[in-house]
Amino acid sequence: MSETITAAFYRGDRTFAVEQTTAQAPGQGEVAVRVAYCGICGTDMHVYHGNMDARVGLNRTVGHEMSGTVAEVGAGVDTVRVGQKVVVRPLDHCGECPACRAGHEHVCHKLKFLGLDTDGAMQEIWTVPAHTLHILPDDLRMDHAALIEPVAVACHDVRLSGLRPGEDVVVIGGGPIGILVAMVARDAGGKVTISEVNPHRLAIAQKLGFDTVNPAETDLPAAIQDRTGGKGAEVVFEVSGTQPGVDAMTTVAATRARIVMVAIHAVKPQIDLFQFFWRELQLIGARVYEPEDYEKAIAIIASGGVDADTIITDISPLADIQAAFESLDSTPTAMKSLIRVGGDA
Repeated sequence: MSETITAAFYRGDRTFAVEQTTAQAPGQGEVAVRVAYCGICGTDMHVYHGNMDARVGLNRTVGHEMSGTVAEVGAGVDTVRVGQKVVVRPLDHCGECPACRAGHEHVCHKLKFLGLDTDGAMQEIWTVPAHTLHILPDDLRMDHAALIEPVAVACHDVRLSGLRPGEDVVVIGGGPIGILVAMVARDAGGKVTISEVNPHRLAIAQKLGFDTVNPAETDLPAAIQDRTGGKGAEVVFEVSGTQPGVDAMTTVAATRARIVMVAIHAVKPQIDLFQFFWRELQLIGARVYEPEDYEKAIAIIASGGVDADTIITDISPLADIQAAFESLDSTPTAMKSLIRVGGDA
């Protein structure tokens, strides 16, 4: 494959350069995917802010929340065929470390995250290991399919929580992942309340039919106690990445509640461990996803269990990637922003 394609390169100092380059031909065990859409996630914003320069360098094509079609298959690949709609689960494991040998490839000790440790999906053709692909239903819209990666994060979080139908759930943080966690938890039968301070995010959560609390205006623990008959929530997801969120997660928890730590905290938070003793709470770490979470995410989106049209608040062409990142940085009113890399082709 010697096709000339358009790609966006992160060059440091909050700058992207959109340039022509040559598509990488798929090698043994690889597949070239023609990218349709790619979402901008919080990690991409960390790259934009320069917080990951030591990891990604100054010539990286980022992006991993994507949808596309198979353009070419490399030698030895018989799991997909040209023209199939696919998404990429952007994890490449070593297969040899203790985590891999124990069957936990998603937390491989030498894990490569595609789009950070390698070039990603903000390019017209993205060549990836074949084992990372998941095949999509033919009738699934490609813009909706670009939500599968973040929905898979939510599916993993909810699965690890052990949520049972009818249980009360509090999601602390109503950003893109928080909203998706709430939607997946509701799909699993949970009675969900979202805690969020941003009025734009609160409005979207309310539009999606969720009970909400703004903890800057309302006593969150008191509100949850009132809504649960004094019991508290059996499942709590900390998705805010803030110290106030960590403070809240133990105050809203029921006896023997399960608290899932979803957010990545930039600074080590302080946790009220006394409450874990007093109420026999459980703290669960959740990182990325496993193959079954991707399949669950595909099924949820295909069935309409996630309101994709409400979650996707704006779509920009690849040529405007700089403006898209600047907009998210300066006026963060969007829920999920997509880049149209190649459209529905």
